[in-house]
Amino acid sequence: MRLLLVTVLLTVALAYYVYIPLPDAIQEPWRLMLLDAGFRATMHLASLKAWLGFDHYIRSLRQSMEGFDDMALSSESSGGVMPGVKVSDITFAGIPVRVYEPPAGGEGHLRRGLMYFHGGGWALGSAKKGSYDTINRMLSDELNTVVVSVEYRLYPEVHFPVPYLDCLAAAKHFLSPNVLARYAIDPERVAVSGDSAGGNLAAAVAQEVSKDDTISVKFSVQALIYPVLQALDFNTPSYLQNQHIPILYRPVMVRFWLQYLGADLSLQSQWMVNNHSSLHHSSITPELRARIDWTVLLPPKYKKSYKPLIVEKDSQGSAKELSGMLDVRAAPLLTAPEVLAKCPRAYILTCEHDVLRDDGLMYVRRLQDAGVKVFSDHYEDGFHGCFSFITWPFEFDVGKRALRGYLNWLKNNL
Repeated sequence: MRLLLVTVLLTVALAYYVYIPLPDAIQEPWRLMLLDAGFRATMHLASLKAWLGFDHYIRSLRQSMEGFDDMALSSESSGGVMPGVKVSDITFAGIPVRVYEPPAGGEGHLRRGLMYFHGGGWALGSAKKGSYDTINRMLSDELNTVVVSVEYRLYPEVHFPVPYLDCLAAAKHFLSPNVLARYAIDPERVAVSGDSAGGNLAAAVAQEVSKDDTISVKFSVQALIYPVLQALDFNTPSYLQNQHIPILYRPVMVRFWLQYLGADLSLQSQWMVNNHSSLHHSSITPELRARIDWTVLLPPKYKKSYKPLIVEKDSQGSAKELSGMLDVRAAPLLTAPEVLAKCPRAYILTCEHDVLRDDGLMYVRRLQDAGVKVFSDHYEDGFHGCFSFITWPFEFDVGKRALRGYLNWLKNNL
């Protein structure tokens, strides 16, 4: 009887920990709950280890999350996903990269080229592990593309602008005529792409390359997957609507920004209520605010009944962090229209149940207003991270559809 009682209590406790109310539109809800419970458990363990003084929170989290990558590869080892693809771990301008080369074709046939920046809040993830490796092998094989996945440096070892500078250096090297010729890449068919924080880096690098007259070959396409693009407003409709939806919770995204910009982590509560971007800061001009004004940039269906949160005067100054928040290399959504007008045509994937939804949708509108051709690929049943969940035991139908849509667009537009 006592054993039965203990079993029942443990079962109830586990169910309580796992269960999260999810929107009806999200398919396979229990699979997502279990996945999220695993992520939360790794975060709690990492926090405990950091509190006990064993290691930094992020480094502990990385070690714990390696198990997820190993599980995702257990049924499809990285060496056997696409056996015809040649994989090389080398450096571009001193930056570690993994190069995927498709099976050799006929003589004189030029191939597509694509540079990819992985996500992970500028703190987690690897170009060489998990679904990133699987996806890039698929992309290389199916689209006859030379894919270069960049292993840029991460927090806590570095802060902004180091990850951006790593990616830019690798991109400039990739775009050099001699490198493109070495890999038989058509200079008219080169893309830059990334997801989440990697989408941030891809957008920023695309902007810089587009306006740099010393770079003769430009990216012809930018493909951004639920990119994070601004740090001034954490009260957009999508941040509020999806603040409790896995796997990227609103406080977690704010913490990622604080870490990336080298800000004091104790400012998290201030940033959550937009105190960091109050009208008290004269350097945040009306022109800059207009570039992230979701009341104008979002279609009505996404604005719903939400109201903008604009703080007159903050309760705690954060002037030293403003330089990072307002730097377009960190916040590409703040870029001037004349720079956006030079950017390559874009593919932007967004998910309805994602705090970053509105960042992507606002960028769609701003690029279109600047005269750039944009394809907006929105998934009503999508959630943050779904693009990467394509292999057992973390496979989701929406993830497979999102990946297929991305591959098909590149096939037809790159």
